[in-house]
Amino acid sequence: MTQPAATTPSPRTPGKPGATVGSPDGPTDDAGDGTTTRATARLDDLSPSEVAALIRAVDVDAAAATLAGVALRTRVVAHPGLGRRTGAPIWLKCENEQHTRSFKLRGAYNRVAQADPARRARGLVAASAGNHAQGVAYAAARFGVDSTIFVPAGANSVKVARTRRWGARVEHVDGGVDAALAAAEAFAAQGDRLMVHPFDDAAVIAGQGTVGLELIEQVPGLRSVVVGVGGGGLAAGIAVALASHARGAQVRVIGVQAENASAFADSFHAGRRLSSPAHTVADGMAVRTPGRLTLALAASLLDDVVTVDDGAFWEAMALLRATGDHLVEPAGAAGVAALLRHPGLAQGPTAVVLSGGNIDLATAERVAALTAAATIPVTRTA
Repeated sequence: MTQPAATTPSPRTPGKPGATVGSPDGPTDDAGDGTTTRATARLDDLSPSEVAALIRAVDVDAAAATLAGVALRTRVVAHPGLGRRTGAPIWLKCENEQHTRSFKLRGAYNRVAQADPARRARGLVAASAGNHAQGVAYAAARFGVDSTIFVPAGANSVKVARTRRWGARVEHVDGGVDAALAAAEAFAAQGDRLMVHPFDDAAVIAGQGTVGLELIEQVPGLRSVVVGVGGGGLAAGIAVALASHARGAQVRVIGVQAENASAFADSFHAGRRLSSPAHTVADGMAVRTPGRLTLALAASLLDDVVTVDDGAFWEAMALLRATGDHLVEPAGAAGVAALLRHPGLAQGPTAVVLSGGNIDLATAERVAALTAAATIPVTRTA
C-alpha cells in the first residue's frame, strides 16, 4: 500500500480561459490523442508554458454556465463519525445523487455542448466502464443525436442497462477499458463522429471541475479535498477550480486509487506516464494508463495520490450505507476508503467526493451483508 507522502504546497496558478491546448475539436481530444496515450509518453511532453496554457484552457467558469439547469448542484452532508476518526470536519459531496448517478455527466455534457454542431450531428462515440457512457448517452439524448458506446466485456450490467435506457448503442470489447477506448477512437474516425474522451480532454476536465466550484461555496473553510482517481479528470478539474477560485486559501487535493489499479499513482510519483494492470473491485477506476493532460495537471496541482486495498472499498461502502444510507459504488467510495486507512489525510475542513452510485446487485448484496454484520467500528459513531 502506498503511504501518503509528505505534502508541500502545490503551485496553484490562477488561469484564464482562451488557450488552445486541449481545446474542443482540436487534435488532442477528438482524435483521442492515440499517439500520446502510451506508456512511453512522459510528463515533459508538455513544457511548463504548455501546462500553464492547459490550466487556462480548462475553463471551469464557462463549464458551470453550460451546465446550469443541466447538472444538479449536488448536496454536501457532514459525517460526524469520520470527523471523530480523523480529527477534522468531514463533508461528503454526493455526486452519487447526480443525474445518471455519477459526476461523469458534467464533463461529457460540457464537451458535447462545446462541439461543432455538424460534427455532433454525425453522432457521439465514447469508451467507458459505464459512468462516462451514461453521461455521453444523456448528452446525446439532450441534443437529439445518436451515440455509440464501447464498454469492456463484463462491464457492470446496471451501468450498461442505464446507458441503453438513454438511447445509446452499446458495443462490448475484450481487453478492458484501454481496448474499448481504441475501438471507440477507430469507430469515431471512420465516420468523422465526435469522440468524447472519458478524461483526457480540456472540456471534459472543465466540466468535472464544476464539482470544485460547488465545494468552495458549500464547505465552510475548505482546506482539503479527497477524491478518487481513474483517468484523473475529476481530480484535475477540481484542482484547477480550486487554484483559480479558492480566494487565496491553500486547499490540498489528494487523489486516491486502488492499489491493484495504480497506474496514475505510480506515474504521479515516478514523474512519467506508466502503465500497470487494473484488477480491482473499483471498476470505475480500472484505467491502465493515465491521460497525458490529466497527469500533467496533477503533477502541477495535486498534493498527493495514494492507494488503498480493495478491502477498504468494501468497508467504506458499508460505512456509507450504515451512516446516512448512501448507496455508493466502489470507485465512488474511494475517498472514504482512504480516510479509513489514512485518517491523517484530512487536514482542516475536508470534502470527500462520493463520485458515483451505479452499483450492481451482487455488490449491493455484499454491502448489505457487511452493514448488517456491523464489522466497521466507525459505523456506530456517526
